[in-house]
Amino acid sequence: MRFARTLVFIALFFGFLGTAAPAGAQQKTPPQKGTQNYEEWLKREVRHELVLLPWLSVFDNLEYTVNGYQVILKGQVVRPSTKSDAEAAVKKIEGVESVDNEIEVLPVSTMDDQTRMAEYHAIYSQPMLERYSQGNIQSIHIVVKNGHVTLEGTVANDSDKNVAGIQANSVPNVFSVTNNLRVEGSAK
Repeated sequence: MRFARTLVFIALFFGFLGTAAPAGAQQKTPPQKGTQNYEEWLKREVRHELVLLPWLSVFDNLEYTVNGYQVILKGQVVRPSTKSDAEAAVKKIEGVESVDNEIEVLPVSTMDDQTRMAEYHAIYSQPMLERYSQGNIQSIHIVVKNGHVTLEGTVANDSDKNVAGIQANSVPNVFSVTNNLRVEGSAK
């Protein structure tokens, strides 16, 4: 009898422990809808969900805007699944009422795939730019469409932006290079 009460006590004790929140854990609730804090929270949540996409790569460029409770997704991706995964991830965020998915799926092209790899090597093997390849999310994105290259993302200074553009232009068989890299802290 005493053994049975001990088992019940242990089960109740561990049962309560399992339902309790860990020390320091906070409930992730959004601020009041309609406030500026809510819109800032929603922007952070959208960004968070997009960077966690499993197939997002340096050859994809995702952008978004938040307009009230609507999220507009833009950019270019290599895989169709990345487009649909982005929409699904954003739709599940609390408070999002609609998602306008304007993400372009880039055409399948062996030449563009070869250009992507050549551009990656030209940019990220440059000692001055190696630091941008660190981590899971590279900050210089290389978008290639029909032989035309666009650089997207953020760099620390104008020198890095210029070097990335020069390196991108050095790759053979590229029709054009558009350098849309933004410099941290500059207006745009």
